[in-house]
Amino acid sequence: MVNADVCVYGGTAGGVAAAVQAHRLGKRAVILEFGKHLGGLSSSGLGATDIGHRRSIGGLAREFYQRIHDYYLQTYGPGSQPVKDCFDGFRFEPHVAERLLNEMATEAGVPVLFEQRLQTVKKHGNQIIEIVTESGAVCRAKMFIDATYEGDLMAKAKLSYTVGREANVQYSETLNGVHFGDPNHNFNVSVDPYIIAGDPTSGILKGISAADPGRQGEGDHRVQTYCFRMCLTKAPDRLPFPKPAGYDPERYSLLARYINAGVWDVLRLTTPMPNGKTDTNNYGGFSTDNIGMNYDYPDGDYATRERIFQEHVTYQQGLMGFLCHDERVPPAIRVEVSQWGLPKDEFQETGGWPHQLYVREARRMVSDYVMTEHNCRGVISARDSVGLASYGMDSHHCQRVLRDGRVTNEGNVEVPISAPYPIAYRSIVPRESECRNLLVPACLSATHIAYGSIRMEPVFMILGQSAATAASMAIDGQTSVQQVDVARLQATLEEDAQILAWPEVE
Repeated sequence: MVNADVCVYGGTAGGVAAAVQAHRLGKRAVILEFGKHLGGLSSSGLGATDIGHRRSIGGLAREFYQRIHDYYLQTYGPGSQPVKDCFDGFRFEPHVAERLLNEMATEAGVPVLFEQRLQTVKKHGNQIIEIVTESGAVCRAKMFIDATYEGDLMAKAKLSYTVGREANVQYSETLNGVHFGDPNHNFNVSVDPYIIAGDPTSGILKGISAADPGRQGEGDHRVQTYCFRMCLTKAPDRLPFPKPAGYDPERYSLLARYINAGVWDVLRLTTPMPNGKTDTNNYGGFSTDNIGMNYDYPDGDYATRERIFQEHVTYQQGLMGFLCHDERVPPAIRVEVSQWGLPKDEFQETGGWPHQLYVREARRMVSDYVMTEHNCRGVISARDSVGLASYGMDSHHCQRVLRDGRVTNEGNVEVPISAPYPIAYRSIVPRESECRNLLVPACLSATHIAYGSIRMEPVFMILGQSAATAASMAIDGQTSVQQVDVARLQATLEEDAQILAWPEVE
């Protein structure tokens, strides 16, 4: 039995920020983490932080990135290449992020229970009493925070949520729902989609959906695609890309045709990290995103998610092996890709491969306040700000289809915002009738396209800190999270260096 004031389910960077903040406010906090590592994507390959506007990042998030910078400065010295490459702390090696997040939790005296798969949530009316994991661990707390990327505690607590894309008409948006027409990360030249080139009766190549893609602006069940954020290196002792079980070279026939049509851009979004490593993300029409293979993930049970996880491992490891060895790939490209490999000193339990899948989007809570495109554009400004988002509205593709006889990817959106904007406190708390002692800083109440702007690691840390502050105040005031005095909450957050409004005061 674990007793705490604040139980944080999810050891993401946002979860660590929440637990540390609760401790600093004099509360007993505990983290229950599904996997074996702290930090979520921040310690699993996403080293090229999606900053947006760096001056919008305050509080514990800013402290974490400052710790990153200080680590490289103290380890390698002023003016060294690793210090330059860390980009003021916003670019880092995965093991460094994990080390520093562990240090933050340890310094705060926050116990972490790893490999805790949530099983049941016990409620009395609208209050969570305890949660139980498959290992038999029981955690009772006054307040709970769901810091997972999937919204698992939120779902088990029977909160209202949605999965997929809202229709544009639902919230009078313009960038939600099915979205054709964005040229980014799409096919720049026409590629024959048929197994036998020119013969529609032969069927379509693997990776292309024959389903009805829907019409522009319609809502659907699809979520933006997932991938692994690979950490690569050219170091002499690098590990070669493994050949996964179930490798099928025909999964990449479309890519082979695309490359031989003159387009080679798979690795163009490879961002340098300290010590000769990278954060390699999806780029172009056919790359590391495993398009259309994640629809069952958000609401899937653990077996379903594991199957999807392994499917993504097979796809992405197979992709790299294909580029290195398949004779349909031009020799110069095979040589180029073979210069890369996996670093020996990262993800040692998994042979250099990231341990966490990049779940860009899963469930999203539906509360009394839904963040929308109008918030992102500054048309509406939430008065109960608990932090700022500053990245553009960003969605990766959701499907790859045949349209007018051509292969096309659908769902990409990359629209900048004019300025950092406030995130409503009401969007991280559920409806009071559903639960009075749970906060949801990661799978918050937002539409698909608004979430595409909010869903960045610094913002999750910001909202984790704010959620813990509100939880502490609710405990002290013996009230629900919905009845917390927002003015007092904001004053406390500003004392702790959170930035709640823009432009910031110099």
